[in-house]
Amino acid sequence: MFIPHNNAQIYTVEFGNGSRTFVAHGGWTGSWELWAEPFTYLSKTWHTVAYDHRGTGATIAPIESISIENMVDDLFAVLDVLKIEKCVLGAESAGGMVALSAVLQQPERFEGLVLVDVMYHRDIPNGDTPFVTGLKNNFEKTIGAFVDSCVLESEPNSTEIRAWGRKILQRATQESSIRLNECTYGIDLRPEINKIKIPALVIHGDGDKLVPLEDSEWLASHLPSSHLHIVNGAGHVPTITRPFEVAQIINQYFS
Repeated sequence: MFIPHNNAQIYTVEFGNGSRTFVAHGGWTGSWELWAEPFTYLSKTWHTVAYDHRGTGATIAPIESISIENMVDDLFAVLDVLKIEKCVLGAESAGGMVALSAVLQQPERFEGLVLVDVMYHRDIPNGDTPFVTGLKNNFEKTIGAFVDSCVLESEPNSTEIRAWGRKILQRATQESSIRLNECTYGIDLRPEINKIKIPALVIHGDGDKLVPLEDSEWLASHLPSSHLHIVNGAGHVPTITRPFEVAQIINQYFS
């Protein structure tokens, strides 16, 4: 379904009819499909919901409207339209900024967090980074290199998953990809992390080349109620490369 909100049409999916709801947010230009495989298992016992955030997948939104603030508002719009009073909120990579910001704004709407290789702070660069320069000058090649860095060659079905990942990320336009990257500049949620009191499951692939393991270790140590699970042999996207393990960890933690 498409949920209209703040000049956007937010493509949303839901599965299962469990008594508890799990809502998932993707990362950077990753659509809801980053959670499709774990949902195969989670939807057997949960009500699961995901959506394409602004700039990704099938969602339609003006480029200039892409911001962390608007994406947080979109999350609450999805919850309101689907009449979800409380849920466990999952996020991957840059989606962690949206999820953590949402919990800080309205903690009463959430009963738990699942944070997979997430970002929660980022400096403002001095001019274009090599990554943004690559997106501007050779978009397809840069997306391909990014996907290759996310999925380790040693991971099962890495060739097929990398091909799938390229298709997912290239549904975002060049302009929205740059905007989604740049809208994270200057965000630093570290001073507020200890205000989050709900249970938090922090998951991190020990082979992640994009987000240091130390970031997840710091996050888990500063969230008052948390558990860190390291996925051995996984890269940046264990939701895709280790979907059963991710679902199993979630089920065990929130049992």
